[in-house]
Amino acid sequence: MRFVIQRVSQASVAVDGETVGKINKGFLVLIGISQTDTKQTADKMVKKMLGLRIFDDENGKTNLSLADVGGELLLISQFTLYADCKKGNRPSFINAGKPDMANELYEYIISECKKQFRTEKGIFGADMKVGLLNDGPFTILLDSDEICG
Repeated sequence: MRFVIQRVSQASVAVDGETVGKINKGFLVLIGISQTDTKQTADKMVKKMLGLRIFDDENGKTNLSLADVGGELLLISQFTLYADCKKGNRPSFINAGKPDMANELYEYIISECKKQFRTEKGIFGADMKVGLLNDGPFTILLDSDEICG
């Protein structure tokens, strides 16, 4: 599982010209799910993400968490995070989770995040237009091979 976490001042996602998710200060998270991921993997990744202290405190140090700043989440499914570009110029997505399994885990992640934070989402498998104002810029990659392995 891979999370690309961007600290944002605002972010939104649109499908067919209609906004389906929008947040203010918080995290825009692109979520890639592999064939081998499980709910246990998701639990560890969500716990790590929600605990990240990457917002500035009163001294300008990145010392505050999402909860500390009353942040929000916008979660976007992104199977292309598992693109394999080793051979040729056309990426292979053989390592990405199959759609049914990946969607189930994506929805599970959303439900777990909603227990603690205002959480918006994209539409799984849709052609989405994502807009964001990256604050920093500040972007972090969490990979379950490092977090869970």
